[in-house]
Amino acid sequence: MSTWMVVEDEPDIYDVLLAMFEIWGIEGVAFVDGAEAVAWIEDVDQGRVRGDLPELAILDIRLPEISGPEVGSRLRQSPILGDIAIVLITAYRLSPEEEEAVVAQAQADLLMYKPLPAMAELRTTMDNVIAKHKKEQAPKPGPKPAAAANQPPVPQQPAPKQVTSKPNPPVAKKPKSKPAADKPNVKQSSSDSNQAG
Repeated sequence: MSTWMVVEDEPDIYDVLLAMFEIWGIEGVAFVDGAEAVAWIEDVDQGRVRGDLPELAILDIRLPEISGPEVGSRLRQSPILGDIAIVLITAYRLSPEEEEAVVAQAQADLLMYKPLPAMAELRTTMDNVIAKHKKEQAPKPGPKPAAAANQPPVPQQPAPKQVTSKPNPPVAKKPKSKPAADKPNVKQSSSDSNQAG
């Protein structure tokens, strides 16, 4: 069973999200303010929390005491929870500069505005965010050796063409004769076939 974290201070949205989690078979770890969420993150980091940890955090931007972007930033600092997907949500319209600032502070994967989409669309969006985040977090190939790092990239050579040999066509009027194995597939002229005896 998956586990998702939600930090939301609006009771209606909090209850709706937890109801959706239950319908979807997702365990919810829920908090009504940022301070509770940060205290829980610290408990996780200290090894005081048992059970499945969340793969996604849905954080309201405007929370009492500690904001959603601050909770996201604290999640990213966690050695245990630092790799989870983060979605910020808000009912307040932000300027493009404010959007960029809160997403950068939380290192969030997505910013969504309330009202949230319908249940099926919300689930698809969250699943896509998780999948994309996991793909981006997948281990990259190791660093190149220092000597190779200073070299210009080697152009890719096209793969060699596979050549399939076709049987040589039979020579006209002499079905039993075959061209020599070391000669290219060349049709014999009529004077050659008369001499071939």
